[in-house]
Amino acid sequence: MQNVQRASTPHDRPIQLLLPTRRDPFHPLSPAHSRTEHTAHLPKPLRAPFPSAENGKAGKANLAGLDSPDGGMEQAEPPAAAAVARNRKVVLREYISRAPREDDMALVDDGGTVALRVPPGGADPAVLVKNLYLSCDPYMRGRMRDFHHSYIPPFKPGSVIQGLGVARVVDSTHPGFSAGDIVSGMTGWEEYSLIDKPGQLNKIQQSDIPLSYHLGLLGMPGFTAYVGFYEVCSPKKGDFVFVSAASGAVGQIVGQLAKLHGCYVVGSAGTNQKVELLKDKFGFDAAFNYKEEPDLMAALKRYFPEGIDIYFENVGGPMLDAVLLNMRTHGRIAVCGMISQHGMTDPVGIHNLFCLVSKRIRMQGFIQSDYLHLFPKFLDDMAKHYRDGKIVYVEDMSIGLENAAAAFVGLFSGKNVGKQVVCVSQE
Repeated sequence: MQNVQRASTPHDRPIQLLLPTRRDPFHPLSPAHSRTEHTAHLPKPLRAPFPSAENGKAGKANLAGLDSPDGGMEQAEPPAAAAVARNRKVVLREYISRAPREDDMALVDDGGTVALRVPPGGADPAVLVKNLYLSCDPYMRGRMRDFHHSYIPPFKPGSVIQGLGVARVVDSTHPGFSAGDIVSGMTGWEEYSLIDKPGQLNKIQQSDIPLSYHLGLLGMPGFTAYVGFYEVCSPKKGDFVFVSAASGAVGQIVGQLAKLHGCYVVGSAGTNQKVELLKDKFGFDAAFNYKEEPDLMAALKRYFPEGIDIYFENVGGPMLDAVLLNMRTHGRIAVCGMISQHGMTDPVGIHNLFCLVSKRIRMQGFIQSDYLHLFPKFLDDMAKHYRDGKIVYVEDMSIGLENAAAAFVGLFSGKNVGKQVVCVSQE
């Protein structure tokens, strides 16, 4: 699998490896969009940009043809005047009850073509997009189960995998979108997607910030870090903060926000490379490789001799148990995810929950879509931090739709360094 790690700030600009194949005014690296010629303007969201129970049944894009036999877009005969293209897609083979594997998904290329325009005669406006970047996120593992009682419904076996993406509008019958617009929102893991609920899409206006960062720094992971830290953790200057899975899409931002807030910050990660990244790139005060610590409770005591005020929980299992014993009185725990438990049919229980009582700890789970009223402020704050060089960001980019399944599966063994993104098109 071809991967590109990228980290950048306005003062530490990476070499962009995804070069445009032509002069495209909508590409961030086009000569028509140099940093010196354009001042970024970040638009306010039109609708909930991420999965939520209130946004069209978990905010998903309803793709035309989801119920068709191959799970992709309908292969209607194109009108004579419409251009056509092939449409490869990644589909879920069947439900699983374990950690995902690459062969749980299939890349379908049936050799057919799709018309590059919205099918005429539809009852409601729709938007046809060409997908540019797709986001790999741990919550998608939950959608691969035959479980219908979560905040977001499961995928359908035989149908296209759905997730957050950045795309270019090819055709639109919706008055708010025109051909050439760059948008973010729920889309399909395919080359072209027909979005029949375009109200959940958000326009992206070109700026000095890479388009793919709208899936991370300025997207759902960044927003999760922002509301989890400020709204759930209730930080105070001088707090002792611990972040697990700290080099991931969410953790790297939480740690940097905590440093900006005047906190002492320690992170854990699964490789020595990631540990050095936390200290040298993201500015954590300290970091450790949890795989090299035989006693997690002793390790936390070593880094937090006075205890932990805030724990940003991303992994669950033994780490959460060890943290509970090291929390200070009136500490706060934001439960964002428990990735160590995602592939288990019999999840590991927690033994030290009585600490919540004896230490009066507040432990709260949260979903970022509960805080969408804060999204405009988040965009303004995070973009300013990035441009001021106060926040850096690292993403791990896989090239090609054929590598999407491997990129997603790698999340659950820690193969990615930073936010995992798939580049579908290099235009």
